[in-house]
Amino acid sequence: MEANLEVWKVSHQLVLEVYKITQRFPESERFGLISQVRRSASSVPTNIIEGQARQYKKEFIQFLYISKGSLEETNYHLFLSKELGYISDNDYKLLFDLCNRIKMMLYKLIKSLQV
Repeated sequence: MEANLEVWKVSHQLVLEVYKITQRFPESERFGLISQVRRSASSVPTNIIEGQARQYKKEFIQFLYISKGSLEETNYHLFLSKELGYISDNDYKLLFDLCNRIKMMLYKLIKSLQV
């Protein structure tokens, strides 16, 4: 399965990176932070693809806003992970930059659909 939207592709890459990085988290976070950050990260491309499948543009836009919210949640979980020492500054920077790129792509897509 692959969506034709670039924002979906980049957000899918974020999910893959989050899964890879969270494999190194302490076992004690298995049902806590690991679960939360994986769920919020995977919600971003999931809502993009679900919204794209909707019949009306207004619905698609709503799903893109939900993706944006999940992205902000992911961003906070990653910041918390860095503060707790679970991820390195370099890994955090990579993920933070990816989140910002996705945020700008979502913003532009939403604006293009609102015309």
